[in-house]
Amino acid sequence: MDVPDEPTTPFGVVSAHTSRLQRQYQALLDKSTPYVLYRWVGTGAGLIIFFLRIFIAQGWYIVAYALGIYLLNLFLAFLQPKFDPSNDALDSEMEDGSVGTLPTKQDEEFRPFIRRLPEFKFWHAASRAVAISFVCSWFEIFNVPVFWPILVMYWFMLFILTMRKQIQHMIKYRYVPFTVGKARYTKNSS
Repeated sequence: MDVPDEPTTPFGVVSAHTSRLQRQYQALLDKSTPYVLYRWVGTGAGLIIFFLRIFIAQGWYIVAYALGIYLLNLFLAFLQPKFDPSNDALDSEMEDGSVGTLPTKQDEEFRPFIRRLPEFKFWHAASRAVAISFVCSWFEIFNVPVFWPILVMYWFMLFILTMRKQIQHMIKYRYVPFTVGKARYTKNSS
């Protein structure tokens, strides 16, 4: 039985140690996969601690703003479908001039809702962003002086403008994106 040789170069030692740490980190992520509620509660607690840090320190507003923009971008990707029929229709019109629509007959192809950004990747990226933002809030170099009410108003305007299409869609079709497992549509009473 061949036993792999120990790396003898400094680069080999660092590479082996990094590889071992990456496997351990991936094992922890794999074990946390079924605990959706606990993962999000932990991320929410980290976000609250970060905002308390910003509130008490009275600074690092630009870090909080950057985190808000990044989380908004992740949330938007979480709500959007991976394969959007309306985008496909605009990109490639059919030869007969008709555009693709959702299936209306029993024998037509059905493509289920698949998120562009899966829940686990959304959680992982959001948790990483909160942790990085918290660490950045301890370094004075990231404490750029800004007038924070303007950032807050700009973030709300950006939220409304980017989410307008998704909000209209959710209201029209009574779309519930936060169900565990799959997103679902409720029956429209109109």
